[in-house]
Amino acid sequence: MWTRQHKNRKSGALIVPALAAAFLSYFGYHAFQGEFGIYAGYAFEARAAALSSELDTVRHRRGELEHRVKLLSDGSLEKDTLDEYARRALNLAHDNEIVIYRPVRAN
Repeated sequence: MWTRQHKNRKSGALIVPALAAAFLSYFGYHAFQGEFGIYAGYAFEARAAALSSELDTVRHRRGELEHRVKLLSDGSLEKDTLDEYARRALNLAHDNEIVIYRPVRAN
């Protein structure tokens, strides 16, 4: 009777831990660097803070514009505001006035 003798190899015992390490490293990498990972969360928070400050600026500018429109509405028409808009639209000034040109704000 023939018997087969197998040599005990220690490499077979390392297959499962190696596969587990590969899976853990793959998912660990994507937990930090992935599209919805930890670093992406920090980027989302920074973007939200930037947009929040931009929103505050836009709200402030809108309040200023609403105030100027309210000055031009019927019933409370202020002559100075009307004069300012008319001069700007017609590009006119009196002889005794000093005109100071300012750069136009880009909105």
